[in-house]
Amino acid sequence: MKLCRYGPTGAEKPGLIAADGSLRDLSDVIADITPETLSDEALARLMLLDSALLPRVEGNPRYGAPVAGTRQFIAVGLNYADHAAESNLPIPGEPVVFNKWVTCIQGPNDPVVIPRGSAKTDWEVELGVVIGTRASYVEEAEALRHVAGYCVINDVSEREWQAERGGTWDKGKGFPTFGPIGPWLVTADEVGDPQKLGMWLEVNGKRMQDGSSSTMIFGIAKLVSYISSFMTLEPGDIITTGTPPGVGLGQKPEPWYLKPGDVVRLGIEKLGEQRQEFVAWSAEG
Repeated sequence: MKLCRYGPTGAEKPGLIAADGSLRDLSDVIADITPETLSDEALARLMLLDSALLPRVEGNPRYGAPVAGTRQFIAVGLNYADHAAESNLPIPGEPVVFNKWVTCIQGPNDPVVIPRGSAKTDWEVELGVVIGTRASYVEEAEALRHVAGYCVINDVSEREWQAERGGTWDKGKGFPTFGPIGPWLVTADEVGDPQKLGMWLEVNGKRMQDGSSSTMIFGIAKLVSYISSFMTLEPGDIITTGTPPGVGLGQKPEPWYLKPGDVVRLGIEKLGEQRQEFVAWSAEG
């Protein structure tokens, strides 16, 4: 099942992508796609719906982030050995965990604002994990039972603020608009094995990243278990799980980064695609 939220920013409606690919309105069934919608029981009720009987949404509406009310947006770094190598960093012995502020979350095709004074804004296609049930001290064998579904994320990053401004990576990861999510949340049953998903990213039509979740250092079950050992994961929380090689930071003979007017497209097998135009910061917003 593919769940989504569509419509103007701040006024999104809940939707479902039917088997024929059409967008169907869920407004008469639920008020929104929220943490409460993601429980096993709530998802089971939605799966019983006949999508052909739901109102069809015509045209090409904007998609918002597929879940409203996310409280924690957690990220994992250096989770692909070849990306660690291109970053000139050692392969981690344990997952590298940091935060993306929830205020950076936006729709999958909304413009991304390059921060004021930034010269090192970068791209990262990543597999997103959406938590469906509360998880604390979860064993790895049970971890995937707490996952409601998966989504595409562009972990947009400002490398100077991430690595050169002192302190933690968080500074370079949570600028406004740096968290495009969606277009859909695809439920875990439809995705199957999350470690067998192809993923790609293009900048201005040039393929920059072409990888697979099969090459993660720490798989999804390990990450959910590990993170739940030092924080409580709540329904609606999102974990973005690292990127394969091909980011701007790793380009040879020297890094290159995004500038206003650049267009990034990215996608993950079974989870859909995103497209963002990168625009200059302005005081007017």
